[in-house]
Amino acid sequence: MTTQSMAHQRAPVPRRGTSHLRRAGRSWQLYVLLAPALLYVVLFKYWPMYGAQIAFRNYNPADGFAGSPWVGLDHFERFVESFQFERLMVNTLSLNALGLLLAFPVPIVLALIVNQLQSDRFKKFTQTVLYSPSFISVVVVVGMIHLLFSPRAGIVNNAIEAFGGTPVFFMGSPEWFRPLYVGSDIWQNAGFSMIVYLAALTAIDPSLHEAARVDGANKWQRIRHIDIPGIMPVITILFILAIGNLFNLGFEKVLLMQTDLNLPTSEVIQTYVYKAGLQQAQFSYSAAIGVFNSLINLALLLTFNWVARRANQSSLW
Repeated sequence: MTTQSMAHQRAPVPRRGTSHLRRAGRSWQLYVLLAPALLYVVLFKYWPMYGAQIAFRNYNPADGFAGSPWVGLDHFERFVESFQFERLMVNTLSLNALGLLLAFPVPIVLALIVNQLQSDRFKKFTQTVLYSPSFISVVVVVGMIHLLFSPRAGIVNNAIEAFGGTPVFFMGSPEWFRPLYVGSDIWQNAGFSMIVYLAALTAIDPSLHEAARVDGANKWQRIRHIDIPGIMPVITILFILAIGNLFNLGFEKVLLMQTDLNLPTSEVIQTYVYKAGLQQAQFSYSAAIGVFNSLINLALLLTFNWVARRANQSSLW
């Protein structure tokens, strides 16, 4: 055996951790760019989880997190046994379920329609018109709702009176809160969600459409057999994420649209947490409600992700 081969055999094998460090050192610029995002996630997503323990304590700011007495599940039991529990759950679930049922398909339909437009200039104009409402703040949108549906000077009530009807106090009617919330949410956010599906449609191989045209397929048949199956993985992923947020609402919009008259349908978990935690200083009780809400969302996310995976559809993991 030669000296060179013996030296080759005796050469130490680099440790796995050492090789990772060397690769990281060679690409240190990428890690520098990644550092602010990681720091943001750690500080604003993971570090606040330390404060979630106050849901199991009688939190007193003077004693701090660790010094406050441990009470276990008392605050959770208090919320479940409260007289408002059923109303809050029904309002939150019904408002979100109605939004998911009506608002989720709209961006898909808009993307399929816009994708079929022949004129590039008209397609860009349509995208701009549909996308523009997403730049309007929630406060401005709620102000527009109040102006449009005002019982005295609102355009909607003026039109109702013009046709011989009686003005309706929309913002003070519990039965009108959900339609107004969901309808305004579709108008404001459908265009933004449409961009995601348009991006997925552009990834479909154009040769599939060319072959379908040769075979005599019309636009509806191409949409049904090419476009919809092509974007189905994206639809599945976004649907799972939407289910995972089924008990989460836009807190600001609900609070701004809420009045004393429409509370029977507008009081949801998020607004109740705000009132109990900040206005009434029940920190532990409101934290327990927030943890309870998060656990429900997590259970829904895991369940529907498992169902999607069992159905051989795209899933989060």
